[in-house]
Amino acid sequence: MAGSNSEPDPSASLRVFGGLVKFFRKQAGLTQEEFAPQVGYSVESVASIEQGRRLPSGKFVDSAERVLDAGGALKEAAKYLERTKGLANWFAPWAKLEKTARCLWTYESRMIPGLLQIEPYARAIFEGRVPSLSDVEVEEKMIARGDRQELLASRPNTAYSFILEEHMLRKLMSSPEVHRAQLDHILTLAAQRNIEIQAMPQSRCHAGINGPFRLLETPEHQWRAYAEGQENGLLITDPAVVSMLQLRYARMRSQALSFEDSLSLLREIRGAT
Repeated sequence: MAGSNSEPDPSASLRVFGGLVKFFRKQAGLTQEEFAPQVGYSVESVASIEQGRRLPSGKFVDSAERVLDAGGALKEAAKYLERTKGLANWFAPWAKLEKTARCLWTYESRMIPGLLQIEPYARAIFEGRVPSLSDVEVEEKMIARGDRQELLASRPNTAYSFILEEHMLRKLMSSPEVHRAQLDHILTLAAQRNIEIQAMPQSRCHAGINGPFRLLETPEHQWRAYAEGQENGLLITDPAVVSMLQLRYARMRSQALSFEDSLSLLREIRGAT
């Protein structure tokens, strides 16, 4: 996602959460240097979280809860964290809807969708931004990206559909090694029963030629759509427009390669890289 040019000051919820981590860490008799490797983070990251300057990922919350035997206090406090840091302002409302969606459909023609990106692929995108992002901003966006990606594992009953342009699957965004690892990751995710990947052949003119878009169904069975440009995004609630995009996506599913043929194409591209 495109990033905003400024970020809010650390929220009170972040400072409270950081203070709780520090309290339980000290209660456990651990220094930051001893605690950091046990949760799989650097000392600098732990310090930033404890100072309320960094948004913790869901992985950190779970690991800290386990290591510090916090009795559920950290998980409870994490529910009130401001999780829009690292996300573009216009994307935050959609990211909130993603967390409870019954199904999520994504058509992308520019790059591998954020939910499917591996860390080196995402980092290459953020580090290549113009104007350049600071190291802190890059890390904030990486954390936000990782937090969103946990949806794929934490919501097995949500149906995910991705239609990806073939040319995008062939494009090297970083090194050949990263490209192969990215394709391997997509193939691994496609093995999950609730994730469907389809490739759109380069030679095919299709119903989504006007550009990328996303659709989701809320727990109340309402449908929402989202479309994004260079420095803006639009959450679409107009039933007529959402219905039109549903029809387009349905047609695109029939125009794209089948799930099995798409995986075969991914393996072929992976082998040739």
